[in-house]
Amino acid sequence: MGHLPLETWTRAAGTLYVGLATNVALSVVLAPLLVVLVVVPGATAAWPFLVLLAGALGAPALTAAAACFAAHAATGSTAALRTFAAAWARSLRRAVPLGLGAGAVLVVVGVDAVVLAGTAVGALSLPLLAVVGALAVAVTVLAAVALAERPDARLRDVARPAVWLAVRRWPSTLLSLAVLALLGAAIAVRPAVGLGLAAAPLLYVVWAGSRWSLRAVLDAAPVASRRLA
Repeated sequence: MGHLPLETWTRAAGTLYVGLATNVALSVVLAPLLVVLVVVPGATAAWPFLVLLAGALGAPALTAAAACFAAHAATGSTAALRTFAAAWARSLRRAVPLGLGAGAVLVVVGVDAVVLAGTAVGALSLPLLAVVGALAVAVTVLAAVALAERPDARLRDVARPAVWLAVRRWPSTLLSLAVLALLGAAIAVRPAVGLGLAAAPLLYVVWAGSRWSLRAVLDAAPVASRRLA
């Protein structure tokens, strides 16, 4: 059996480091949410606030993580912490409203679901509410990844194609939603394991699928340049 070349080992070590560094950075920027969950008694009772906080913190965090993955894939860069910090700070003005918007939709959907549960109207409307909530998350994910690819893009110019692509590329959308649900469950049950180990690999899957969905607008020139710049 031949030995693997040094370049392969170096690339593997760099990938591992990027993953671990991204996990550390995610833990830092999502710390306020974790503190509320751990320190505040009965915090889950105020779930609308938690959903809004998760949206506001999660969208720029996803954009920053996507920037780390993109930089490593393109050039092999291992400056994950610096890349994450720069992308996070740069995306705040657009990503925070994006996350808050998704959170607001989820809060409305959740409240309506609670009110309508067990009623005849609820039996008809709950599936529609679930689709609306899932679409809000999917559009947010695609727009956040697009912001990592096009840092200077206007929010409306990434959100508009994200709505269409979330539906058009529905297999990738469903995969991303399933992976995010798995990550959320892992963080809720074991925050240290979820953020310390699982976050980067799972978000990489989300980033890869989202980037594939976005290729239609990221690669199509000059149309993409006009929409995303």
